[in-house]
Amino acid sequence: MTEKRVTFASKIGIVAAAAGSAVGLGNIWRFPSQTADSGGALFILVYIGCILFFGIPLMMSEFIIGRGSRANSAGAFHKLAPGTQWKWVGRLGVLTGFVIMGFYMVVCGWTLDYVLQALTGGLHNITDFSANFNNLRSNPLRQTGWMILFTLMTAFFILSGVKKGIEQSSKIMMPILFLLLIILALRSVLLDGSSAGLAFLFRPDPTHLKPTLFLDAMGQAFFSLSIGMGCMITYGSYFNNTNFTQTAVQVSFLDTLVAILSGIIIFPSAFALTSNPDTITEELVAGGPGLLFITLPELFNQMPLSAIWGSLFFCLLALAALTSSISLMEVVTLYIHEEYQFTRKRSTLLVATGVILLGIGSSFSSDLFNLMDLVSAKVMLPLGGFFISLFVGWYLDQKMVAAQITNEGTIRLGIGFLKAYIFLLRYIAPLAILAVFIYGLVG
Repeated sequence: MTEKRVTFASKIGIVAAAAGSAVGLGNIWRFPSQTADSGGALFILVYIGCILFFGIPLMMSEFIIGRGSRANSAGAFHKLAPGTQWKWVGRLGVLTGFVIMGFYMVVCGWTLDYVLQALTGGLHNITDFSANFNNLRSNPLRQTGWMILFTLMTAFFILSGVKKGIEQSSKIMMPILFLLLIILALRSVLLDGSSAGLAFLFRPDPTHLKPTLFLDAMGQAFFSLSIGMGCMITYGSYFNNTNFTQTAVQVSFLDTLVAILSGIIIFPSAFALTSNPDTITEELVAGGPGLLFITLPELFNQMPLSAIWGSLFFCLLALAALTSSISLMEVVTLYIHEEYQFTRKRSTLLVATGVILLGIGSSFSSDLFNLMDLVSAKVMLPLGGFFISLFVGWYLDQKMVAAQITNEGTIRLGIGFLKAYIFLLRYIAPLAILAVFIYGLVG
């Protein structure tokens, strides 16, 4: 039997949990590389615009679906649109979360490996950081071990429940994450020569202006806010009298702040410490695992007390990975728990086992790893967001949407706001997402 649905206990818990879901490794490696490739501050400005006009409305849409149904990501569509095919949109979100975990947990495992190397001083003695990372990537058993450990860590918080597991862990981990970000950012800007990196990050550079700037920024905003994978629908189902607009703005602000602070850590450090100023921009643009596990450790190794800064950085990575992995696992766990009437414990163990099996495949096959990454990011996430926008904009009764946004009329919002919100969801957001989807496939 499914127990009575619990809810988050506090506003801080709601924001911390939702922000934890949004904040992940993509903020730390994908955002800086996109910024480096797209004109620095120009990209940041367009990205913020995409967050305001697309990210926040879509996040609110997932909150509406979640609280309006009080159900898991798949059950929500079945409950709000009974007898229709909209249920497949919810199922797509659950499948997307599961597929992402299949390769993301492997990457999360890498962070634990590097935390250990940093804490034991192993990174300080490395001369070839590329070979060090390649040794990890070419050792499937080592990757599998770390992946299993990280999956079990995530499952521990899911087993602890919504309040004691997800909410309490978010209220502890998110402040620690921001503290680590601030400490590392301060250390970075105090390096001799850091001003060049800050200028690269915050000074608009028209020479790097790309025709696809908007699509790149839109894709990053969409990816960064965990839209389309069921996380915000799931968490929204745990909301009580929550101001959706305010919460979406706060979560988006914190998520963007993490991305910008990551840029402040990476760019000044890169320009201040590099011995190859002609190639550092190319390394930043390349981004991805190479930036986090090769370029940055090599740079940190040149700092005084490098073991401390390296340890703090990889603990930061592990925390960011954990806050997002918790939300992903909760999406699939809640689906099994409610749709098949399994206990939370049994549901969690089933999901963890499935993720481990998929993670083993990713550890042993780079082709499978890359395929899941490509399909989830380029196909599944945009499709999920596209249909969510249409569902709230066109299918749901506007009175129900207005009642959810205003908490049954207790929050005063102008009629113009609601009309603009519906217009965005009906016309603007679907076209923008469709453009990102096509660009991702052919770009």
